[in-house]
Amino acid sequence: MHISTERALKDCVVLDSGVVKQVENAFAELEHGNATVPPILMVPVPEQHGEVDVKTAYIPGLDFFAIKVASGFFNNQELGLPSASGLVLLMSTKTGFPVAVLLDNGYLTQVRTGAAGAVAARYLAPRTTATVGIVGSGTQARFQLRALSLVRNLEQVLVYSPIDEAGVPAYIEEMKSELGVSVARVDDPQELLQRSSVVVSTTPSREPIIRAEWLHPGLHITAMGSDTEEKQELEAQCFARADVCVSDLKTQGFRLGELRAAKAAGVLNENSAVVQLGELVLGKHPGRSSEKQITVCDLTGVGVQDTAIALEAYRRVLERGTITEIAE
Repeated sequence: MHISTERALKDCVVLDSGVVKQVENAFAELEHGNATVPPILMVPVPEQHGEVDVKTAYIPGLDFFAIKVASGFFNNQELGLPSASGLVLLMSTKTGFPVAVLLDNGYLTQVRTGAAGAVAARYLAPRTTATVGIVGSGTQARFQLRALSLVRNLEQVLVYSPIDEAGVPAYIEEMKSELGVSVARVDDPQELLQRSSVVVSTTPSREPIIRAEWLHPGLHITAMGSDTEEKQELEAQCFARADVCVSDLKTQGFRLGELRAAKAAGVLNENSAVVQLGELVLGKHPGRSSEKQITVCDLTGVGVQDTAIALEAYRRVLERGTITEIAE
């Protein structure tokens, strides 16, 4: 049995092109039908504005698969604690024995979620992405911007944070320093939409922040905040305005994501033309085929991402020798 700490994992695993490639390959396996993805187990803890999610996926041919336990407790900010935590258990596909515990404290989830944003932007964002709008200023707002910088050249970033306004100055300074781009605050989400060619929403909002009437030709939106039945960042009519609608996993999106709200409003149903991210990776669908199209991607987080990032993390810490072996 191996155990790796959060510090060791952070030293070895960053959001880079190698991680994005592994996550992209996982979406391809999912689309090929080569992955078993059980439904998410979600335990709500409403008193703390929190939840604990268990995600997993088995991909034949791999030596291991991951069982990921991740929590999001959004009252933690009042305690001076991060909202995300968790760990990953790596299981042998040959014996069923646990082989490693990755005590990542939610870090690998942040990395793989950012990587999915990079995959979505690669196929859906306009080639010229001068101005990016980020909704939110938390950890995932950082990872999504890093992800975009891997697949597009960024010139200007606008940030609007409806939940944590106090965190915006730190976000601006950190992203300016890290990415070397202009980052500015806006106080109106409509302004952010109208000035941006790519918008990524990263909040746990329970009501729509982005309105359909604000969408304009050439815009791409990635919405990754809605991963339970109560959350919603996009007005349902956004999907009616979109030329291309994409989901990481449609069945899951219609249960937990923005697709769920669109279905409830009668805008979409399970037979609507919603493309899965793996279809873009495999070339079954072109993604954005015109710079004037409006594209929307709903990311809820799929277990294949967790298996992909866990295997990559395990490989890297083994290579570095920064993992602890526990003898029987």
